[in-house]
Amino acid sequence: MNLKFKHKEVRVFAPASVANVSCGFDVMGFAMGTPGDEIVVRRSDKNTVTIKSITGDEGVLPHDARKNTASVAVQKFLEHVGFESGVEIEVHKQMPLGSGLGSSAASSAGAVLAINRLLGEPFSRKELLPFAAEGERVACGTAHYDNVGPSLLGGFVFIRSTEPLDIFGLPFPESLHGVVVHPHIEIKTEDTRKILRNDIQLGQAVKQWGNVGGLVAGLINKDIDLISRSMEDVVIEPIRSVLIPGYDSVKESALAEGAIGAGIAGSGPSIFALTPGEESARRVCRAMKSRLDDIGLPSDEYISQINTKGAQVIDVKD
Repeated sequence: MNLKFKHKEVRVFAPASVANVSCGFDVMGFAMGTPGDEIVVRRSDKNTVTIKSITGDEGVLPHDARKNTASVAVQKFLEHVGFESGVEIEVHKQMPLGSGLGSSAASSAGAVLAINRLLGEPFSRKELLPFAAEGERVACGTAHYDNVGPSLLGGFVFIRSTEPLDIFGLPFPESLHGVVVHPHIEIKTEDTRKILRNDIQLGQAVKQWGNVGGLVAGLINKDIDLISRSMEDVVIEPIRSVLIPGYDSVKESALAEGAIGAGIAGSGPSIFALTPGEESARRVCRAMKSRLDDIGLPSDEYISQINTKGAQVIDVKD
């Protein structure tokens, strides 16, 4: 490709996401409206990709461009198109690290959307996904799409295959709201993957397949009751939930207050719920937070409608 800079600088907001949606391990996710990250990518006189600054991470994230999710994703993009000029990146973290809300995915998704705009948008959003997923690989060892997909595309996404990549959006009830409580503990995705079993019983697999199919059908047909019946994870949740203090109690409180379903957000420790509207979302959020308060565990809370737009360019400088 014969590309050149179209702008001096692009700033992007990339939202948090909830992967798995209970039964859809590694194949489903949805985008939240808040929180999220802001990524700035600007042209540079140097022929390299550099991290100029990172804020909001308390000094945790690497400034080495070979190890940061945002810069790795941008580098993969530039290598693919054969573009040799350099860029510098600012990462402004506005969401908790190690939360299960796709923090690394938001940074890589925002970065590839920004570099794409900086060079005149040669790729569609779906075509950007493999570059964003490479950022995920450096963060947790696996180039998975259940966070970068929603963060880039918005809404609910389904990943039928990764090789070749086959990912698409799902319709869903417009009134759906996501609720997330993030207890102030950190669980690394790479660690939670290590505790998963390599084999599952046939009966468990059949039940899980049924739930995934039911959840997809429920979303498409906007059948709240079918969505609720299908949001059961018999494979991953029983293993990962033991790492989250008070998990069962928090989930039960969400369901008691009218949540359609609840589960672990990604690899945790955040716990999410889906509700049929804003009023129920606020009730559910209060109940979930109260259970964490009862065990003395501080938390952050987020409520939003499902984000249908995904990452967005919020400023361009020419």
